[in-house]
Amino acid sequence: MKIVRALFPVFFVLIACTNNKPLPNIVLVITDDQGYGDLSVHGSPDVYTPNLDKLHEQSIRFTDFQASPTCSPTRSALETGRSPFKNGITHTIYERERMTVDAFTLPQMLHEAGYVSGIFGKWHLGDEDQHQPENRGYDRVFIHGAGGIGQKYPCSCADAPGNTYFNPVIKDQSIFVKTEGFCTDIFFNEAMKFIWKNGEKEQAFFARISTNAPHAPFVAPDEYTKKFADQGYGGSAQGFYGMIENIDDNMGLLMENLEKWGLAENTILIFMSDNGKALHSDQGKAYGANQPAYNAGLRGYKGTVHEGGTKVPFFVRWPDKWDGGRDIETLASHFDIYPTLADIIGIDLPAPTQVEGRSLLPLLNDGDAEWSDRYRVFHQGRWPVGDEPNDYQFKNFAIRNERFRLVGIDQLYDIQADPGEKTNVIEQHPEVLKAMMAYYDQWWSEARPLMVNEGAVMSKIWPFHEKYYAQEKNGGIPDWVK
Repeated sequence: MKIVRALFPVFFVLIACTNNKPLPNIVLVITDDQGYGDLSVHGSPDVYTPNLDKLHEQSIRFTDFQASPTCSPTRSALETGRSPFKNGITHTIYERERMTVDAFTLPQMLHEAGYVSGIFGKWHLGDEDQHQPENRGYDRVFIHGAGGIGQKYPCSCADAPGNTYFNPVIKDQSIFVKTEGFCTDIFFNEAMKFIWKNGEKEQAFFARISTNAPHAPFVAPDEYTKKFADQGYGGSAQGFYGMIENIDDNMGLLMENLEKWGLAENTILIFMSDNGKALHSDQGKAYGANQPAYNAGLRGYKGTVHEGGTKVPFFVRWPDKWDGGRDIETLASHFDIYPTLADIIGIDLPAPTQVEGRSLLPLLNDGDAEWSDRYRVFHQGRWPVGDEPNDYQFKNFAIRNERFRLVGIDQLYDIQADPGEKTNVIEQHPEVLKAMMAYYDQWWSEARPLMVNEGAVMSKIWPFHEKYYAQEKNGGIPDWVK
């Protein structure tokens, strides 16, 4: 296998040169805690997102795209093409957010075809050196620590000390730098530098823009919160929706620059979120205090295994190859991105024991392509430190196929007829329950041995803090990014 991988970049470049077709660039934008309904094109009465609406118009849209209930799990599935538990990720903290070092990551795979890769914003797959993105295939690294700017927990998961969404300290390659401005603007701007630089050199690139917005704390620049304050929204809603409109403006700038730099036609641009909506209420006069926030009619929010916790927007645009403006209703998932990109570029996948997802390329090329049904497992995880995972196999889990969603062992919903999960039809479909549970038992037996972080000893240090203070002791944080 190593010999095949070593030869593959040369082989592929020869094919590309013969066909006179350059490799497509790839830009993946993944927001944090933005629900399926948090776009004006998806019916939101709260936010106005003209640039994302424009991207929706230009894109192929998967209208039943599923992620995990929380963030680290989804990010690991993107990186490996398989379910989070099989990457060792059963939580977002307590050393259980660390992606196994045995996985062959997306940027490592792309590197074999000649790509350079950069990540800008949120990583959240381990703050210790061996888990950091520069050691997992990324050439350009510009990230915060932990799961959010300023977070820290009683484990290794912690951002630089004292950080906030404004003027944050960011890890730039191997050093910490003090930035100026709002975090989302900073991450997009740095990503666009990477895109422009590699575009100028005609170097194929993969840019992953992973915003920490609109994750809590719900804060945004005043020019984005004022509109919502004036309309009587509560403080959290002002920040949450303000961050989404700020993301939209940055998406507009990104798309404008891709056009200006002559890169739009041959760039695969993907937009998605990592899980369901985080904001539940606190919208003031807009809906009444403590009333559910708009969620596109879906049941559940971030952290749940209902549709509202895992269904996310997913738009993909590649003007050179696909006409936009069409919907694909087929069930698709986060772990499908890895094999899809491999299929597009022509890269051999790593050992089949890693990749669980399926290439979506047949559907992207032809929305009516034949497609067999399959099951998809969701699990909340997050059991207490030290507990035996097998005790939680049948708690907070769900299974989907094209038609049904099983939630726990006693709730079955016909999603095609009842997307809001209002009517339990388990008594009418005992055969569906039996088949789904048989699949789930097999899946769990495969996943349990791969949960490599269970029983991990909590770190006595915060790596980002240690490195920050060591750098400060040796001269402080450079100002050259200002």
